[in-house]
Amino acid sequence: MSSDYAHRPVLLEECIQALNIRPDGTYIDGTLGRGGHSEQIAKRLTEGGRLICIDRDRQALEEGSARLAPWADHITFLHGNFGDLDQLLEEAGIPGVDGMLFDLGVSSPQLDDPERGFSYMHDAPLDMRMSRDDGLTAWIVVNQWPRDELRRILSQYGEERYASAIAGAIERARQLAPIETTGQLVEIIRSAMPAAALREKQHPAKRSFQGIRIAVNDELTAISRMMQSAIPRLNPGGRLAVISFHSLEDRIVKSEMAAAAKGCDCPPNFPVCVCGKKPQIKLVGRKPILPGQQELEENPRARSAKLRVAEKI
Repeated sequence: MSSDYAHRPVLLEECIQALNIRPDGTYIDGTLGRGGHSEQIAKRLTEGGRLICIDRDRQALEEGSARLAPWADHITFLHGNFGDLDQLLEEAGIPGVDGMLFDLGVSSPQLDDPERGFSYMHDAPLDMRMSRDDGLTAWIVVNQWPRDELRRILSQYGEERYASAIAGAIERARQLAPIETTGQLVEIIRSAMPAAALREKQHPAKRSFQGIRIAVNDELTAISRMMQSAIPRLNPGGRLAVISFHSLEDRIVKSEMAAAAKGCDCPPNFPVCVCGKKPQIKLVGRKPILPGQQELEENPRARSAKLRVAEKI
């Protein structure tokens, strides 16, 4: 994938349209990355507007702040995990906002930097941390987690059919010597898969790397926590836009939005509502927004992207 493709923000026009930006509003880009989405939000804000950019990767904040320097007067950069959204906004003194955007994909600079250990295409130390301040690395998961736990994350998070065989191969290999690099791990994964699987279009290690990365960064828990914090923080009429890249992420986003849009969670056989929960949001479109043909041709990374949008009542 060329760097031109990799650094293009996914569903950019659709996201900007979905946020329905008011020039004097307060907005959050909860996954700053290279700053492509943030730049387009910042351009639409006047003096009274404010943009909060969050990222757990300090390098992304440094590079993003350089790109966004022309609009620095109304941008606040926060280092942290979007799963801790409540705490981050509390500390920054921000009670409510008019829109939030979260792009749940791994940021391109992390994928592009072989040393970060996210890619199965480059040989690098087993790392995969989105924040280098975190203690848990892919090396620890691969070399120290029990075989059953490895099988679970490969199957559940990676949706890998051969999770059991791969976990067994990893366990046998690490008994001889620690698995140090992504290249070694790729070869172990290959060795555990049947010939037919190796002939598939998709790289044989893709699903396993996804599973390990999600475990290292505790991504799914962070998404649930973010969704539960984001909706109450929206001002009336404020929009929440979330881009997911695989079914596990999308399932969480979809179910959290559906629950907040429904309100009442009493059992269906109750004659009247006793929980007192009211709908907090309305869904903007029943189905997710998908990339158009032109974007798919220009940016292969967008292939599995889904954008879901909700508006605070």
